[in-house]
Amino acid sequence: MSGHSKWHNIQATKGKADAARGKIFTKIGREIAVAVKLGGPDPNINSKLYDVIQKAKQNNMPNDNIQRSIKKASGGEEGGNYDPITYEGYGSHGVAFIVECLTDNRNRTAADVRHLFDKFNGSLGTSGSVTYMFDYKGIVVVKKTDSAMEDSVMMTALDSGAEDVVTSEDCFEILTKPETLHAVAKAFEEQGYEVVSSEVEYLPQNEIKLNKEAATSVSKLILSLEDLDDVQNVYTNADLSALDE
Repeated sequence: MSGHSKWHNIQATKGKADAARGKIFTKIGREIAVAVKLGGPDPNINSKLYDVIQKAKQNNMPNDNIQRSIKKASGGEEGGNYDPITYEGYGSHGVAFIVECLTDNRNRTAADVRHLFDKFNGSLGTSGSVTYMFDYKGIVVVKKTDSAMEDSVMMTALDSGAEDVVTSEDCFEILTKPETLHAVAKAFEEQGYEVVSSEVEYLPQNEIKLNKEAATSVSKLILSLEDLDDVQNVYTNADLSALDE
């Protein structure tokens, strides 16, 4: 897993995404609603809700917004019912895509996603057509503040049951099984580390190295998909590092 570069890819496409802060809050609000309806409104006993609340805080979502979303989902106010649906397909340059959505209208979401794949010279595939190229893993991203942190991060990862640690210039990515993500993230928080994010994600087993022109083209599809209200997460096997060149 040492070649994993999701954090780099996030940084490469992050600027435009940050400009749509309201959309991010809306997407997280949907995740909160789903988590509450699956496991209840108390984050102390609903680990999924706890993780989503941490994600909300990491994205600077106001506490009032968080509590309002919990209240809606728990019946205090009328809220929407969202179904998870995942699309798979290929973008330009042979790049594989997995698009996770939460929607209250599957027909609308399917049409919107298909339109963008067509617009950017891609195509949607059937279920399972690209997921075999990815591993489904929990990832805890810890900010690197000192080059001497690596040994202590490795030790905390080992003690908490994580599987691997990937080191980059500005962070550590701790990889774990999806079912142990919550425990691993809490272990790092309790040790005083700055946890940037903790989520279950699709990691590409191999990445496609793109030149700057190709990376720009692929990133346009990524950003357009992320801009859709119903889209929660977009995963690809593209290496977008050329965007920084």
